[in-house]
Formats: sequence, C-alpha cells, structure tokens
Amino acid sequence: MAGNLTIESCGAMFIKENAAASSNYGIGSDGRIALYVDEANRSWCTSNSANDNRAVTIEVANTKTSEPYPISDAAYASLIALLVDICQRNGIEKLVWSTEKNDRVNHLNGCNMTVHRDYAAKACPGTYLYDLHGQIAAEVNAKLTEDETVTLDDFKSLYKQMREELQDNDASDYSAEAREWAVSNGIIQGGSSGTFNGMWEDTLTREQMVTVLYRFAQYLAKSIKIE
Repeated sequence: MAGNLTIESCGAMFIKENAAASSNYGIGSDGRIALYVDEANRSWCTSNSANDNRAVTIEVANTKTSEPYPISDAAYASLIALLVDICQRNGIEKLVWSTEKNDRVNHLNGCNMTVHRDYAAKACPGTYLYDLHGQIAAEVNAKLTEDETVTLDDFKSLYKQMREELQDNDASDYSAEAREWAVSNGIIQGGSSGTFNGMWEDTLTREQMVTVLYRFAQYLAKSIKIE
C-alpha cells in the first residue's frame, strides 16, 4: 500500500470514482483481511489489464512509508493464510516464483506469481516483500502439502469420530418392523449393558456377523418343532 492504511481506509480510497485503482484483497497491519473486488472480477491493480484479468491481487499495508516498505508479522501471517485459501479454492497446486521478470510476465517454467513493478515503473511491492516472495511460495506450498497429508493417527481419530456419529441409535423408518423383531427375539442385543443402543447405522464386523448368525441359529432351533 506504500502506507500503513487500515482495510477500511484502503477500501475508502478504492471506492472513489476517480481512483482508477483497486485490488481483490487488502491486508492491514493488524492482520485483518478485506475483500474489495470479487476474485471472478478484474481489479485495477498492476497497470496491466491482461495480468489483472488473470490474477488475484493483494495490497498489504506497510509499517513504514519508505524503502524497504516493511510489513508487520500479523500482516505476513494473514498473507500466507490468504494465499493458502486462494490456492485451495482455485485448484492451484503450488505457487511458483521466479526472480526473472521474463519468467513472471510470460508465465514461464510454471511461474504464477507477478508483482506490480513488472508492469510499471514502481517499487511496488517494495524491497521487503519482493525479497520474501520465494519464502512466501515455499511456506504456502508447505501448508498446501501439509493439508493434503493425513497421518495414520489422523485417520484413526477421524474414523473414530465417524463411528461415534453412526452409533447414536438413529435408524430409518423402513427398518422399524425388522428391528423390533430382531431385538425382541435376542438377535440384536445392543452395544452396551445400559440403555439399549442398536447402533443401527454403524459398520458390521465379521465378529459381529457370526454372533448375529449364531443367535439366529439358536432362535431357529427353539422355533422349529421336529415331528
């Protein structure tokens, strides 16, 4: 932003009819994030219509109004979080930065990050942020990979949560008669010795299956009279 604007003051500047400037997002030094222009629409940010039409643009407040135009830790953390969110929602598998302007403006070698100075005689985004672009890409990509990876312990925890939701004794109306018969004849005896819980929507293990079959066989033996 070349200034320590809040997300409100930045938005107030953009909304003026003669501003001829905007961005999709703005981040204040306090870490708050504002959406000024929907991602589906073009912002007027980088002095290049082709880049603005394909880019999601972000303005970040600076804690000083001179080079290297530093930003706060809170703003940096929000920038990383926002970029991860943008990538996930738009199917961007990773960010690719290049220190070569030709790579950036022509999107060579997978480069998908550009800066305002690529298209105009400006310092934007300032030396501080410009020098961090490689680190920003690495941090975002690490989080994208991290979010895609589920450890065995994570899976076990999620599976346990799912099972607990299925073991709440809920059941569909169509099975009411069958459930009543199975319970009254001891085929299904519930999941605990306390209040009856049929755990009707839960999965069935082989151990449980043979137990049910065994109880059914006992039921048949008692029910069938041999002449």
